[in-house]
Amino acid sequence: MFGLYDIRRTVLACAVCVAALLITDPGRAASADDASAFPGPASDWHGFARHEILVQGKTASVVVPREPAAGRPWVWHGEFFGHKPAPDIALLGHGFHIVYLRVPDMLGCPEAVAHWNALYAELTGRYGLAKKAALVGLSRGGLYVYNWAAANPDKVACIYGDAPVCDFKSWPGGKRKGKGSSRDWQLILERYGFKSEAEALAYDKNPIDNLAPLAQADVPLLHVYGDADDVVPWDENTGLIAERYRKLGGSIILIAKPGVGHHPHGLEDSTPIVDFILNSVRE
Repeated sequence: MFGLYDIRRTVLACAVCVAALLITDPGRAASADDASAFPGPASDWHGFARHEILVQGKTASVVVPREPAAGRPWVWHGEFFGHKPAPDIALLGHGFHIVYLRVPDMLGCPEAVAHWNALYAELTGRYGLAKKAALVGLSRGGLYVYNWAAANPDKVACIYGDAPVCDFKSWPGGKRKGKGSSRDWQLILERYGFKSEAEALAYDKNPIDNLAPLAQADVPLLHVYGDADDVVPWDENTGLIAERYRKLGGSIILIAKPGVGHHPHGLEDSTPIVDFILNSVRE
């Protein structure tokens, strides 16, 4: 029979084994209660802990809720993380993680999608986040979230677009009504590997062209836009997304801001955005 000393020794040995497992198996999936899942030191982000991790040499920021919700839901930003943060702060209060991968000037190109794939695998595998992410595409961030979503429709809970770029011919190309950006148009040619402008203009995989995978996966969409936007004209981007997505049987909610241009982004009351994401994740 075990004596008291033997029991204590056994318990200590088990504790040592568990600690060794945590150290030697950093690739294990994190549990919902694993407070040390993300490496430190953490910085402060609106009263929440912000951690940074490196994946394929790219920096990802992860803001952690005080109490993760069941299933560890998360929001993933395409660009301009931290701008108009009210919805994120509210969702952190609901137990969401908030994520941003720093791959600027890639404009949703195939290499950017590959980096997103790597981060997704890291967050869902090593850190145990939910298998479906709520995506946020603000302005040019629309190219990131829609291009990744079209390649991974089964990994998307919903998409919230805020004056999102949905066709690079509109912005930065400026080939229709919009002002365009010559610098960023050159980046499009380089990042996507186009040999000429004509090749770029013939490209048929912009978000407005590539909605079928999302409709088939029943991914809900929400777009907030200014109807006086002359940088990312709504009718060339959000308008075409809505028209084509509905024809495919997809669901999209539109919130127009009369007389508003490309700025300011967001809504004065972010409740509709927060509710949309909460409801989409719960479905």
